[in-house]
Parts: sequence; C-alpha cells; structure tokens
Amino acid sequence: MARKADRPSYRCTECGWATGKWLGRCPECHAWGTVEELGAAPAVRTVPAARVASPAVPIGQVDAVQAAARGTGVPELDRVLGGGLIPGAVVLLAGEPGVGKSTLLLDVAAKSASEAQRTLYVTGEESAAQVRMRADRIGAVHDHLYLAAETDLGSVLGQLDQVKPALLVLDSVQTVASAEVDGAPGGMAQVREVAGALIRASKERGMSTLLVGHVTKDGAIAGPRLLEHLVDVVLHFEGDRHARLRLVRGVKNRYGATDEVGCFELHDEGITSLADPSGLFLTRRDEPVPGTCLTVTLEGRRPLVAEVQSLTVASQIPSPRRTTSGLETSRVSMMLAVLEQRGQIAALGKNDIYTATVGGVRLSEPAADLAVALALASAASDTPLPKNLVAIGEVGLAGEVRRVTGVQRRLAEASRLGFTQALVPADSGGAPAGMRVREVADIGEALRVLPARGAESSRREEVRR
Repeated sequence: MARKADRPSYRCTECGWATGKWLGRCPECHAWGTVEELGAAPAVRTVPAARVASPAVPIGQVDAVQAAARGTGVPELDRVLGGGLIPGAVVLLAGEPGVGKSTLLLDVAAKSASEAQRTLYVTGEESAAQVRMRADRIGAVHDHLYLAAETDLGSVLGQLDQVKPALLVLDSVQTVASAEVDGAPGGMAQVREVAGALIRASKERGMSTLLVGHVTKDGAIAGPRLLEHLVDVVLHFEGDRHARLRLVRGVKNRYGATDEVGCFELHDEGITSLADPSGLFLTRRDEPVPGTCLTVTLEGRRPLVAEVQSLTVASQIPSPRRTTSGLETSRVSMMLAVLEQRGQIAALGKNDIYTATVGGVRLSEPAADLAVALALASAASDTPLPKNLVAIGEVGLAGEVRRVTGVQRRLAEASRLGFTQALVPADSGGAPAGMRVREVADIGEALRVLPARGAESSRREEVRR
C-alpha cells in the first residue's frame, strides 16, 4: 500500500489550487485542462524559526511618509490611482490592441522624467527606434527618460541595476521571458515568473512599476489570474478605436477606491486628460429633434451627460430589425415591450428600430432606461422632447419608474451644463437652483412630456368627465 506522502499531487497552473487527484476542470478558477501532476507530494516538515532581520514595531511608529503618493503629471490617471503612484507599487494596465496603452504610459514616463526622476521604459513589442518616433510625435523626449528594447528578464533586471530608475514602464509583461523557466513568452509559468521578479525588485528598491498587459478576446487579462492578485493596482483601458474617448477604470486598488474613472482624448499629437468630457457625448443643435433624449450616467463616481438617439422606420421585411450601438440590446428590447404594453404605443412592433449613443459612450446602467424609452416614443410619434430636458430613472416591466443612486450628483452635473428640466423617479430629493424637476411614478406619466401624448391624455380625461 502506498504511503500518503508518496501519493502524486496535482496543481492548477492558472490559480495554484492543489489536490490529490487529477481533475479535468479546476473547481477553484473553473479553467479546463490546467491541472497538472507535480509528482509525489512532499512530506510535511516543520520549519525552524529563523533570525528576524526587521523586528516588529507598533503600527503607530511606522513611517507612513515613505508610502505617500507621488503625482504622475497626468491628472486623470492620478484620479484613478488615488492621488498618484506609491513608491514600490506595481500597476497593471490592460486593454485591447491599439487603444492607446503605450501612448499613455510613454506620456507618464516623460512627465516623470521632466521632474528630474530617472525613468526606464522597456519595450518588448517594438524596437527602440519605433518608440523614439512615437516620443517625437507626442513630445516625450527627455534626458532623464531611458529607453531599452529587451525581452529577457535577466537583461531587464540588469538595466535596473545600471539605470536605478524611480519609475519602470514595461510594455508588455507577456513579451518578457526568463531563461530559467520553461515555456514560451506569455505562458502562465513565464508571466508568473516575470511578474514575481519585477514585484520583488520594486519592493526592494522602492521603485514604482507600470506593467502593460494583453487581454483575451473576451476582454479578460491574458495569463494566469494570479497576476492580478500579485500586483497592487489593476486598471482597464477601454475605448472604441473609432472614437476619441478613452476610459481608464480601476478594477483593483490597494491604495484607493475602485469606483473612479479617468477620461482621456486620443488624437494625433498623443493623449490628453479630459476634466469635462460630457461635451463629447452631446450633439449641439438649435432646435430639438424627434428621437433624441439626454440622460446622466455615472462612470464610477463621475456624472457624464450622454445622448440617446432612436430612429423608427416602416419595415420592409416580416421580421423588423432591432439594431443598437452603445446600448444593451436586451434592455432596449425590454423598453420596447414596456412601451407597447404599458405606454399604449402599438406601432413599434411593425417598425425597424435603431438606437445608438453619441460619441462612443456605452450606457449599461439601468438609470438610462427612462431616456431610452422616451427616445423611442419620440421617434415613434415623430415629436421632439422639450428642449434642455434630461431623463433619469430605471423602468420596470410593470411600467414603474424606479429610483437610482446618485440622483443629486446627476442633476447637479446637468444643471452645470445648462439643462433646465429633468424627469426623475418619485422621492428623489430636492432640485438644484434654476432647474425644474418633475417626479414621475410610471412610464405613462413620463410620456406626457411629449406634446402629442400630453394633448391625447388631456382629451381622454375630458371624455371621462
């Protein structure tokens, strides 16, 4: 009979979960084909106590000044990081190809070098000449900014010993490999080894590190999930490559909140922070147009005014088209059903319906339901909504308008931009000065803001009398 210590052990290469038998799917991270045999399980041994190099001290005596945040020179990135970069912190920035990750971090590296801090930019995807061309284009050339094209982990660590930077930028962590570990660059073992070595170097030197990470076709960060657990901050860089807007969203932050969003504008001369990005999501016009409605969405804790547009045309096919851009198709379909059943708008089912947002913004929160419903009703009746009107609220299947979070912040942002009317759910609180806020309980009451629907409702009340 085999002893317990001689039984083979298995470990998941994705998350590190261990078991005594082989499984096709890891029950911890639910990845398929990642459980591998490690051989006989080692016997349990007792580790003797070692000499303490740094004795424990009362927490009140720890110097917190060493962990003070240092600004990057990019205000929107500092907003997401919680004030700036912490010495010794490791930040992972992930995003789709071509979204602007390298441009943003090269700008951050140049801003750091301009403050007389040695900065090392290591590229594993491009040559040094290609990075220099981008630096010339965005004005990121500085004497304290050092550039190296390396794909070997040992060479990268050697560059750290030679340059001794205060900030390291590695583009990207999937292109660097260690000669001591088997596997191709970007593999699970290689990414784990490279990230672990750079994290140890950052903590020992008090050096801030920015790592660029690739994403899969599903939008998740490529490589082992352990990578996200090892680093201190995880940021997602989002944006439509056909639009100028870029968003940096905090997913994990050991030094600050994760509900902040940074807004940037990508252009030919580089990338710039947008302190007031609402103008990108609006269409300026003198007179209101049927099928358009404005709402205020919350990206993290930041309110942004966005425009929803809708168009309905007579369908030439038995199954009418339903096309959306920047909105969730399922929620638009729900609004169509609510308008037909609760709002008594029967013509929607026979028309081709197109809904979209302006400026490439994506509206996924339920607070945009009321604006989507009003835009669809306005397009169906070919009647414009009142000028300077915003609509905020979630619409249920029973037609009720539900309360949402942050109504006061949303209304304050709308008032700041010059909007004077608002539709909000009941019991939403007070209104900003100079704004007329109307509380609505259901979709039927909200549709009365349309002139045609308002006149029809008045005629119905007169007939009942």
